[in-house]
Amino acid sequence: MKNKILTYSLNQHKSLFSTTDKNDYFYIQTSEHPYISEPYRAESYAVEFLRKGSIIMQTQLEKKIIHAPAVIALGPTVTRSFTKNSSEILIDIIFFKPQFFLETQTNVFFLSKYEFFENNNVLELKGKQKIKFERIFNLISELLRGNSKHQSDTLISYLYILIYELDSVLDTIPVDVSQNPIFQNFKILLFKDFLKQRSVEYYADSLNVTRKYLSEVIKKNSGKTASEWITEVVIQEAKVLLQNKSLTINQISDELNFQNQSAFGRFFKNHTGISPLEYRK
Repeated sequence: MKNKILTYSLNQHKSLFSTTDKNDYFYIQTSEHPYISEPYRAESYAVEFLRKGSIIMQTQLEKKIIHAPAVIALGPTVTRSFTKNSSEILIDIIFFKPQFFLETQTNVFFLSKYEFFENNNVLELKGKQKIKFERIFNLISELLRGNSKHQSDTLISYLYILIYELDSVLDTIPVDVSQNPIFQNFKILLFKDFLKQRSVEYYADSLNVTRKYLSEVIKKNSGKTASEWITEVVIQEAKVLLQNKSLTINQISDELNFQNQSAFGRFFKNHTGISPLEYRK
């Protein structure tokens, strides 16, 4: 069975706006937000500037109404969906693949330092904040509507400004640059393989370290064990899938690679206190 939570490629995002350019980034200003009500992920990062109106966004398991002016930051692993809330909106969206932004960045984990791409994704703007982000998006719009020979390099510079301003306003505490890369690589591998692999041994072997050392690194860097990370990701995936009423509990069990529906039910209840069916209700 195919994964029921789709991952949109950058080209699929472009096709929503009838665009087929071949860059690893894409910008659009539109009054027609692509309302995708089924939860999905993306291969690219996205930063959206809602200039006018409001939309309903659900990320992971939290639904919120976002009113303009606001900035939304979304990383690839975030499960999201959008539904309409007002008859008139105006929104700027910049999509970019991580490899485009990190091409000249020596720290390949730079983007993962900023928690607002994964959590607390929305910044509702007030006063001078609105003016500041409006200027940044106006610069991006002007750049990408033109044909500058330095377009890519200039865009990366603007994205740095955008990320730093978001971090400044949200006052987030980025992960220490010196954080153990094994932890970062564990998270990357986990989000890629968790549907089929739930043993700490698998991730330790894949990262060429012992289970004990992997557990020590993850505990030191996150306060949670490797097993807790794996369980949380699987449970969250299960909860998202359970919102899709067209899927049976058995189909979800198969999707999450459990031996059978009973094994899935026991796992879910052990970690949430209720059965999958009770959670769905």
